[in-house]
Amino acid sequence: MVLHSLHDLDPTKGTVRLHLADNNSPIVLVPKPSENNPNDPLNWSRRKKRVAFLSVCAFAFLTNFGIGGLTPAFYILSLEFGKTQVETGALLLWPVLTLGVFNFFWVPIANYYGKRPVFVFACALLCACSMWGALADTFESLLWSLIIAAFAGSSTEALGASIANDLYFLHERGSVMGIYMNFISGGNTIGPLICGFIVSEYSWRWHKWMTFILTMVNFMAVVFLMPETTYFRHSPNPVDPDSGTSRGPTPRPADRSDAEKAIGSANARGARSPLGHTAESPTALNLPKKSWTEEISVWPVVSRDTPLVKLFFRPFPMWSYPCVIFAFLAYAVSLQMTVAVNILNPFVLQAPPYNWSPMANGLINIPGLIGNLFGSVLGGWVVDRFCDWKTKRNNGVYEPENRLWLCLVPLIISGSGCLLFGYGVEKTMNWASLFFGYGMISVALTAVPTITMAYVSDCLLPVNSDALMLVNGSKNVVCFFFAASVLIWVQMVGYAEAFGTTAGVFALIMGGGMALLIPFGARIRHRQANWRIIL
Repeated sequence: MVLHSLHDLDPTKGTVRLHLADNNSPIVLVPKPSENNPNDPLNWSRRKKRVAFLSVCAFAFLTNFGIGGLTPAFYILSLEFGKTQVETGALLLWPVLTLGVFNFFWVPIANYYGKRPVFVFACALLCACSMWGALADTFESLLWSLIIAAFAGSSTEALGASIANDLYFLHERGSVMGIYMNFISGGNTIGPLICGFIVSEYSWRWHKWMTFILTMVNFMAVVFLMPETTYFRHSPNPVDPDSGTSRGPTPRPADRSDAEKAIGSANARGARSPLGHTAESPTALNLPKKSWTEEISVWPVVSRDTPLVKLFFRPFPMWSYPCVIFAFLAYAVSLQMTVAVNILNPFVLQAPPYNWSPMANGLINIPGLIGNLFGSVLGGWVVDRFCDWKTKRNNGVYEPENRLWLCLVPLIISGSGCLLFGYGVEKTMNWASLFFGYGMISVALTAVPTITMAYVSDCLLPVNSDALMLVNGSKNVVCFFFAASVLIWVQMVGYAEAFGTTAGVFALIMGGGMALLIPFGARIRHRQANWRIIL
């Protein structure tokens, strides 16, 4: 068994030059796009990138739209099927667990066979499950339709973010990650908002039929407009972490990179990366552009040397990286706060003393949507602009830890919102306090994962799909156990204490992570890059 270090795959270890010395020249493109291959996703047209990326974003949105969108109907479903509050909560709990666990299945499959066949199959399965849910005549049938839909939708959790890294450059990564996270969270806010009106006027089944129609349209888009994005390329120009200077001219000339030397000698079109994908050779002739029919092949050619069974085990040693641990914990607690409100608010607002209808109950998702939008812009575009400013002040050298400074904003806003919501329910305060609290909580749901997952991608780009799989899969597993007990917890200790404790844990994780990684993250990252732990 041959083990590689991150340095073998990427000698930059995340520290790269994005500006030349004068800081006034055009930004340096990282990763460097191929000069001789029009099939490199970084060389695709803007329109082609957007269509492919938005197809994946829509898939992520519709997964949560169909599953989380049912929450305003929970009270009605509990009456229709004769279930308790805790039993009805299973309609969200088990899909949340499935969304996390099956990340560990889809990512190795996609690394071996390619991302395109995974998404084509998963989109078709999501369509079938949406129809199944609309026709379900028992609680168990509805539950299983949601669980299998979550199995299909779990393919987007880590792979969607990985596709964003395939298509866009480092300086764009935060913005596109923010868009992606907004689509994921949007399904959990727009879905319940629309479902609330549909349930009041028609039936919860119409929500499932709407999901089926939209997923069918998205399935056609994925089949005909989303080519394979997997592509192995040479590492960008490394920067000496001590001196802050480039080891060689920038952009990197077409000579053998450190990563290619680690692979060994190879011919112009047969070079293999340590991860098993075919690598381009700088001496290769210009390659012909693939035809549309070649691009939409269900089984694109994705060369690999690493056996499939090893790909299932490769991600787990990455728990040794602090960036992965921080991203997992921060995302998990951000999701827990939101899931807790989604599960509890129908039983609060549709019961005495509020006695709201499902339609009015669904309106609580308006501040949630506003919070999501604010968080995605903050964690995406604002963080990218902030990082560019910090990079120019650092003589054009970019450090991934620059992204973490703005974690302070969701720490303050969402931590306060968690306290406000819990205290507001406990004291039966005006509905506006609950709306404001949920809107403030929702900022973290997009801002925190946008910042932390982009940070993980910057640090571990060659194996970013595996690292993001750990983050996404594990946070959903933790969230499942939290969500399964939140109803019992609030009944035992009350809303104020439960949400106050959650706010304290959130502040501890976010503050502790920033205190460790902002001053020491670069030093830790460069040292750990030499550990041989990657299969």
